Amino acid sequence: MSAVKGDAALLLLADSRLPAGGHAHSGGVEEAVRRGAVTGTGDLARFLRGRLATSGLVTAALAAAACELAVSEVVLVTDSETGSGTAARSAPGAAAGGGADTGAGAMGEPAALWRRLDAEADARTASPAQREASRTQGRLLLRTARRMWPAAALDMLARAVPEGPHHPVALGAVAASAGCEPLQAALAAAYATVTGPATAAVRLLGLDPVAVHRLLADLAPALDETAHAACTSLAGAVPLDEEPYEEPYEEPGEEPGEEPDERGTGRHAGWRAAWRALPGHGAPALDLLAEGHLTNPAKLFVS
Repeated sequence: MSAVKGDAALLLLADSRLPAGGHAHSGGVEEAVRRGAVTGTGDLARFLRGRLATSGLVTAALAAAACELAVSEVVLVTDSETGSGTAARSAPGAAAGGGADTGAGAMGEPAALWRRLDAEADARTASPAQREASRTQGRLLLRTARRMWPAAALDMLARAVPEGPHHPVALGAVAASAGCEPLQAALAAAYATVTGPATAAVRLLGLDPVAVHRLLADLAPALDETAHAACTSLAGAVPLDEEPYEEPYEEPGEEPGEEPDERGTGRHAGWRAAWRALPGHGAPALDLLAEGHLTNPAKLFVS
């Protein structure tokens, strides 16, 4: 039986040895251990299931959305002689450049789409400490991946969000550039939300690694379900072969006929409408743990 496209790349993305800083993130478990909320495998199992059901689903959906956008992204290439813009789909392995103008004037709608998706991730991350950690991870992952899987979409994302995209947005874009499908990107994101805390708990509490990996094995069906649920939320997204809409997108309460700004029209409007369906499950306990961890002077992990 032949392997599904992107399987090997998926393993590389999920590998904790990938030099992208993911191993330094405890997902809140370090602060939970410090406060006595997680003391053994039983507490850890409940912590992991709760994290997967909340932030795990949200990050998986964002990663799938970013992967889908990277696959369908239209890169504007400026004709040096006529100055007219032509559209060319970005493809994995196709690095930006080659004489094309990739500055701010040439980015146009794709850059606005990346900024918008990153804003969707920002809005779903209530804790400032978590937002900072997510951007740090995203920036490191993007920097590493641009050397491993050069692609126009990654260059575009780096230019569109120079402060560093949120980690799930970067992960989805990288997954697409590596040849993965949105479901695989969602699975990698969901997997990372539980393996980081699990590994941190082993180090912090001296737990039996085999017992902790048994917990992860028990979570395997839930990981699959989370990845599929994340992709289901994208069911309304613009198909890759659909023509752009002719009517401008209007925000609720916006008067008809108002001049659209960065929101744009056409495919941009379609993506925005689809991204409204992305899950926004809150996790107040994790937010509080992240904020408490930020002020802790002695810590081993980020967040």
